[in-house]
Amino acid sequence: MKGDSSARKGSTFLSVPVVAIGRIAASVFVPIVAFVVLWAGFIFLRDSEASRGVIGIVAVVWGVGGVIGLFVIANWLVEKLPVLWRTRIQPFVFVGPALVILGWYLFLPTVRTLYLSFFDARGQEFVGLANYIYAFTNSAMIESFVNNLQWIVIGTGGSVGFGLLIALLADRSRYERVFKAIIFMPMAISFVGAGVIWRFVYAFRPAGEAQIGILNAVTTALGASPQAWLTIRPWNTFFLIVILIWLQTGYAMVLISSAIKGVPSQLIEAGRIDGASEFRVIRSIVIPHIMSTIVTVATTILILSLKIFDIVFTMTNGLYGTEVMASLQYKQMFRFFHYGRGSSIAIVLLIAVIPVMWYNLKRFTEREAF
Repeated sequence: MKGDSSARKGSTFLSVPVVAIGRIAASVFVPIVAFVVLWAGFIFLRDSEASRGVIGIVAVVWGVGGVIGLFVIANWLVEKLPVLWRTRIQPFVFVGPALVILGWYLFLPTVRTLYLSFFDARGQEFVGLANYIYAFTNSAMIESFVNNLQWIVIGTGGSVGFGLLIALLADRSRYERVFKAIIFMPMAISFVGAGVIWRFVYAFRPAGEAQIGILNAVTTALGASPQAWLTIRPWNTFFLIVILIWLQTGYAMVLISSAIKGVPSQLIEAGRIDGASEFRVIRSIVIPHIMSTIVTVATTILILSLKIFDIVFTMTNGLYGTEVMASLQYKQMFRFFHYGRGSSIAIVLLIAVIPVMWYNLKRFTEREAF
């Protein structure tokens, strides 16, 4: 009897790891099979000769239903695993597909771009650091660095500064919602659309002709001569930055305004009782409490300013000294077909963005830890 009991215990002990391994294998194998079937369905639809409408409807149903089914199957299988493995694997059932997509569309292209940056125009002959030397010594590139610096300083500072000012003023106004709605409206416009609108603002016609540009219409009404604003160096870059400020002030205002409403009213009242002026209350109480929001908004707009392209391309196409790094990258790759130089400029942009992102993430983790 004792021998039979020990034998049963041994077989049970051995079967537990075998069952666990089998479940783990199934949890990995079955979703892969489901994904392959889903992919095969899309290939079939792609090569089908049915009408476009039918293919589109079937693709949407197949895609949405297939993804839901893939998640349901994977989650059901993971639920069958032991608790220890379940807690380790289950998060990746939901995060895993997103990581795969990010890796395929973000990480691999970055590696490919880095690889091409060491080769010639056609990506065939290895040229070492020649493309990077061009990126840091070419006169057009140096001009673009200076212009990008102006976009970062003036664009970010102007957007955050006006957003903070409007948020503070609107918070004390009876018509707060109306003012905020008007200021936020440009956020609904794309950068290209904003460029088209502001081309009419800066439009120029020779003296003596009817001015269709708002700015020149005002200038001639005041008795001055019309100006080709977008050709006046170095002010033309500033005129382009105004468009970014016009677009992003509403974004900064909304986030900063919500942060202001979270400042404890007791602290503000205590400051006023102690005799502090409104300016002192804002400087010493309100701004320190919303500094994390201001930094987050500033870093977001800073990254946007660093990779700005649409406004410059729409307004001046980089002429008259308004080139930025992104516009030069576009021209190198899609006009001159020099993939090596275009890739090196893209890597320089990536390296320039990384410190800003690292600082923002560092502040976020510190705030979470606090």
